[in-house]
Amino acid sequence: ELRPLALRRALSNLIVNAQRYAPGEIVVRARQHDYVMVLSVLDRGPGIPESDRERVFERFYQVEDALHHSKPGMGLGLYIVRQVVEAHGGRIWCEPRDGGGSTFRFSISK
Repeated sequence: ELRPLALRRALSNLIVNAQRYAPGEIVVRARQHDYVMVLSVLDRGPGIPESDRERVFERFYQVEDALHHSKPGMGLGLYIVRQVVEAHGGRIWCEPRDGGGSTFRFSISK
């Protein structure tokens, strides 16, 4: 069963995360293909090193370099987003954004 409020909170957490680490323009996109909805949050921050792209969704994990770790936080935001998305049968991932920055996406089926 889809819980719209939980999914809205997950999307909000991704936007807040982008604001924290990538001040400036943040782009939010949604697209649907058949029964799958993909929501994306794109930023122009420092990006996530490839070695950390899966780990950023782990509980209490924070990227350890100075560009990322200089911000306060407990490392729970992206973990919570993953829990919500997976509870809805979806998946979440991070990839580099063309021109610099990161793209966080999650997909759910209707």
